[in-house]
Amino acid sequence: MSLFKKLFGKKENIPVVKERNILSIEVGDIVTYDLEDYEVVGKLTYHDHGFEWVAYQLQGQTKTIWLSAEMDDELYVGIYKKIPLKLQEPLPKEITYDGIKYYLDESGLARVVGEGRGRNVNNIDCKYFDYCDEDEEHFLSVEIWGSEVEASYGFEIEEYEIKIIAGSS
Repeated sequence: MSLFKKLFGKKENIPVVKERNILSIEVGDIVTYDLEDYEVVGKLTYHDHGFEWVAYQLQGQTKTIWLSAEMDDELYVGIYKKIPLKLQEPLPKEITYDGIKYYLDESGLARVVGEGRGRNVNNIDCKYFDYCDEDEEHFLSVEIWGSEVEASYGFEIEEYEIKIIAGSS
């Protein structure tokens, strides 16, 4: 094989990396937020009557956070962290957490597709309850998985605050 063919010939077995956006992040990718790198270790895709939203479990050096994304009339992106909030059904229409009053905004039942660390909830139904404060700047997300109730505190961010590095093709 000539030197020119070696240097400029057709390359074989070169993986093509798909471009990522906030709605196409995959397990194994790296997400940078607030000057910290996180590995995407889990992904949950929620489906409820034609609506779909995604939550990515991000593992950093010292903490785990969740990145949520939903395309409605516009793109909504938020950061959430689990909180120790003792709740049980039936959930109240108002919740006070950390001195802020939250009001029930939306609730329903979603079928969840899980990947990575989330694969243990694959094809399971989840009851969800979304609360917001009066100014719609702070949010509480409550999910009921069977008998387990999980609560998270969150806030909106802008898409440009996230940088995505594809970790796989």
